[in-house]
Amino acid sequence: MIETGARKVMPQRLREFIAAVLRAERLPDDDAATVASLMVEADLLGGDGHGVFRLPQYLNRLRAGGFNARPNIRIERERGATAVVNGDNGFGHLVMKRCAEEAIARARQYGIGWVGAHHSNHAGVAGVYAMMPLAHDMIGLYAAVGNANHMAPWGGTELLLSTNPIAVAIPSAEGTKPVLLDMATTVAAYGKVKLAAQRGETIPEGWMIDQDGNPLTDPSKAASGSLLPIGGPKGYGLALVLGLLAGTLNGAAMGRDVIDFNADDQSVTNTGQFIAAIDIASFIDVNTFKRQVARILGEMKSSALRPGFNEIRIPGERALSIRDQRTSEGIPIAPALMEKLNAIAASCGVDPL
Repeated sequence: MIETGARKVMPQRLREFIAAVLRAERLPDDDAATVASLMVEADLLGGDGHGVFRLPQYLNRLRAGGFNARPNIRIERERGATAVVNGDNGFGHLVMKRCAEEAIARARQYGIGWVGAHHSNHAGVAGVYAMMPLAHDMIGLYAAVGNANHMAPWGGTELLLSTNPIAVAIPSAEGTKPVLLDMATTVAAYGKVKLAAQRGETIPEGWMIDQDGNPLTDPSKAASGSLLPIGGPKGYGLALVLGLLAGTLNGAAMGRDVIDFNADDQSVTNTGQFIAAIDIASFIDVNTFKRQVARILGEMKSSALRPGFNEIRIPGERALSIRDQRTSEGIPIAPALMEKLNAIAASCGVDPL
C-alpha cells in the first residue's frame, strides 16, 4: 500500500542519490553504484521495506564500524561446481552479486553452480538475486539467514529463528513474465512490520503473537513478540533447514549467534546466504523448457476460479507488474522516509531528493 502524500522518484534519480551518499561515506565509486542499483531493484519489485528504506540504517552501521566500507570479497573454498565466499563484512549487495556471478560461471561449466557466503550482510530483496541467472538461461535459487531473530521455534518462546527467506526464479517463453517465488518463511517479513511502525499503522492479526500467544497488532511492540511461521510447524521447519543451509553450512551465524542489526550497529553480523544457478540446457532444450513453462502457466491462469476470486496469479506476477509500473512512473517515497533521506543528504553534502 502506498502511503498518502508519497512522492514518486524516478529510479535513475534514486540510484544517483544513494550512490552519492555512499560515496560520501567512503565506498569506492563502483561499489557505491552497485549497492545503489541493487537497492533500487528492491524498490522496483515492491520491496519497500528492503530498498531505500534501509539507507538510514545502513549509514548508521557504516558510521559505527558495523560495515566494512572497503571489503576484500574473495573465494575462500572451492571445488568444482561449489564455492564459499568470504564477504569481509561488506555490504550484502556486493557479496551476493559476486556470489551470483560465481554461481553462473560454475553452472556454465558444470551445469549447476552453488555458492555460499559468510561474513556478508543484509542484501535487500531475495528475488533480485534469484533473477540474476535468468539472463543466462538459468534458474536461480537464493536463500538467506535473516539479520535478526524474530521467530520462536514452533511451540517455544525464545526468538531463535529469523524470517530466513527463499527465492526461486524460472524463465518462461518470450512475451511472458518469469516465475518469481520470493517469500519469507514467516507470515510477513519483518521489514513490513518496520514499515507499518514508521507509517503509524497497525499490522494484521496472524502476523505476530506476544509471549503469551495472543495476537500482536501494534508494530511498536514488535520487539517483544514473535513472527508466526507460514503453515505453522511446516514453516518453522523450512526456516530451520534454510538457516542451516545458508548459515551453518557456510560458517555463518545461526540461532543464538545471529546479531540483531536493528539494535546493534557495531557488531559484525556474519550473515550467511547462498545462491544456486541451474543451467537449463544441461537438462533440456532451453526453448522447449520455456515454451512448456509458458503453457503450464497458461493452464494455471485459465483454470476454473473458486467463489470469491476473480483471477489466479502466478508467483511474482504482482512484483514484476509493479516493477514495470515503477520503472516508468517512479518509486513512491513516504513523507517520513523522504524527511530522513533529505536529512541524510544535508549531512553528506549531496543534493536532496
